[in-house]
Amino acid sequence: MVALIGEASPRVEDRKFLTGAGKYLDDLEFPDVCHAVFIRSPHAHARILSLSAAIAKEMPGVLDIITADDVELSKLNALKPFVQENPNTGEAFSFVEQPLLARNVVRYQGEPVVLVVAETVAQALDASEVVEIEYSPLPHVVDGKEAASPDSIKLNSQLDENIAVKWNTGNSQEIENVFNSADNIVKLTVQNQRIVTNPMEPRGIVAEWNISTGRYTLYGSSQNIHVMRTCVADMLGVAEALVRFIAPDVGGGFGSKNFCYTEYGLIAWMSKQLRRPVKWIASRSEGFLSDHQGRDHQSEVQLALGKDGKFLALKVTSYANLGAYLVGSAGGVQVVQYANLPGTVYNVPVIELKILGVLTNTTPIGVFRGPGYAEANLIIERIIDKAAHQCGFDRAELRRMNMYKANDMPFTNALGGVVDSGNFREVLNKALKKADYAGFNARKKKTELTGLLRGIGFAYHIKGTGGAPDENVDVRFNEDATISLIMGTQSIGQGHETTFPQMLASLLGLSKNTVFLESSDTDRIAFGGGHGSSRSTYMGGTAIFNAVQDIISKGKTVAANEFEASVEDLSFANGSFTVSGTDKSLSIFEVAQLGRNLKHPLDTYKKWTREAMTFPNGAHVVEVEIDPDTGIVKLLSYTAVDDYGVLVNPSIVKGQMHGAIAQGMGQALLETVIYDELSAQMLTGSFMDYAVPRADDLPFYETAFESTPCATNPLGVKGCGEAGTIAAPSAISSAIIDALRPFGITHIDGPATPEKIWSLIRSTSR
Repeated sequence: MVALIGEASPRVEDRKFLTGAGKYLDDLEFPDVCHAVFIRSPHAHARILSLSAAIAKEMPGVLDIITADDVELSKLNALKPFVQENPNTGEAFSFVEQPLLARNVVRYQGEPVVLVVAETVAQALDASEVVEIEYSPLPHVVDGKEAASPDSIKLNSQLDENIAVKWNTGNSQEIENVFNSADNIVKLTVQNQRIVTNPMEPRGIVAEWNISTGRYTLYGSSQNIHVMRTCVADMLGVAEALVRFIAPDVGGGFGSKNFCYTEYGLIAWMSKQLRRPVKWIASRSEGFLSDHQGRDHQSEVQLALGKDGKFLALKVTSYANLGAYLVGSAGGVQVVQYANLPGTVYNVPVIELKILGVLTNTTPIGVFRGPGYAEANLIIERIIDKAAHQCGFDRAELRRMNMYKANDMPFTNALGGVVDSGNFREVLNKALKKADYAGFNARKKKTELTGLLRGIGFAYHIKGTGGAPDENVDVRFNEDATISLIMGTQSIGQGHETTFPQMLASLLGLSKNTVFLESSDTDRIAFGGGHGSSRSTYMGGTAIFNAVQDIISKGKTVAANEFEASVEDLSFANGSFTVSGTDKSLSIFEVAQLGRNLKHPLDTYKKWTREAMTFPNGAHVVEVEIDPDTGIVKLLSYTAVDDYGVLVNPSIVKGQMHGAIAQGMGQALLETVIYDELSAQMLTGSFMDYAVPRADDLPFYETAFESTPCATNPLGVKGCGEAGTIAAPSAISSAIIDALRPFGITHIDGPATPEKIWSLIRSTSR
């Protein structure tokens, strides 16, 4: 058997990408294609007084110009959020569907107002510049907590308030009793700032309508093609069967390509109106303004502790800024992913959460790598650090004494969440040892002699992975002794062309070179959960495992018929069926051919529905050096020890770790969306003003694994894609605050920019 689960084999797809043979959306060629440009609102909140496209329509090459009036006449449907109700209660969220083009009022800068289609992009841009739109600016609100106030301006007259999602969980009376009798109470306010997702490849769509079949075929840079198909069909008002969605190579997603946008329905509709392919590729500026963004939470936290340091109760009130419209699964993130994390690593007996998802005049919030879990992790890890300092405990020891133990598994936390596996204390100890936590004070003293500040910080992360609860796989045996593996989950750069064939080949005892992955086309497989929530290995891998059991069962029946033996006498190993106690044997490909001849093929379609999540977890330790004269933070070391269960391909897992840490570091030190106080214009609307990590911002990582197999799936795997984005902001801020303790600084919200640190130092005294 050549390929085994656990083998660190090179990525199959890298040759294609490194030699320039990849095919991204903008690389695809379509005969007679025309090009679309969107005119977007320059205002965060304004009334549209007038709109005239008469001159623009006469410009060279212009094919059509579409406004909200045209959308209304066409009877296209507005875009609905994919998750519309609280999965815990069935209670509907409060929202207004997002119009495909703004009508009468614009509610965020970047909202689409007009669609221009021309023969070339240049002609469409030229025409867009002479479309006359008169706006009357309205009062705006960009702060989530402010927008939740009854006195705030209202974004939409159809809603009584700006609160789209409201959920309380926990026993208020019980928690009050605990807090009243607690020896220690620690309070903290945490701001988890808004960030831009910034995948390398911009969003885009190309649509073709077929006059013969009446079908729409869409090509898009997407990480969730089946959801896109459903949403586009709904906007068009047609059956799903009339929409086919294909994703070529995708240059990253990180959540912003997980759910649908109004542009996709409009471009599809225009392809029918013009009877030609229509193409739209977002500019980088459009991405900053209109791609679903991430984070933006304000939280007020209280932790009650006993005299011995045991956690007694946690109380959180959180304001989640959702932007101008409820999109995708943003509401579900708040009441499921965000709500389920507190009390998952640490045994907190009583928890009360008050969650408000609030609408504001900002770009809609979608999902960004680790949504909900990253926001909750920052809260719990930061307040534990503050509790340790306030109550006189070592930060590591306070965590250890409150962690669930390995022999507690599986456990149910205070909010009803069940965690099946993990060894939190051992992972934390291994990370601290690997980072030489014991020798930190000696290093700190040496640094102080140079006039610099040194700090060490750490955080423990955990995330429930699984995403959409259903997945399927189709395994087809080809006559040339190869296997087509058709998946409902989708690759956006994680290495699926390597890992999924590796899984199937390993389970069947074959060479990985015999298995070829096919995905990213809704016509190839009935449905799929796409890629999000680090679900692919768990969901897709389990579907593969279940399919293999059926394949082996079918194969034994076919082989038994050929051997004139009983099925019970057949065994399967190393890619062959053998009659026990004999030398009679047939390879799986020989049996597949026999099955085809008998009209009993080994081809197998398998669907399954999960009943539990997986819980990857780990400890990340960071050491920083700060120049007090400039506020510049240097990352000296970053150590990560993670538990991802069984590793399918360790080298790919490390790549996922490294990329996530870089993004988490970006949020901790560099990235934030800033709106002008007077106009609510986005001041960080390009890479001139919005900083992202570069290679010299990062140290070499020290990584290791301490794996406990997951008990909720037959492969024992756990998702691995989001650990760094969850842990890094918490761990880095912990290290920075540790370095700044001599100045009496006990808290800093991200990003910890040099200017912010410099100002904090100068606003305090030793």
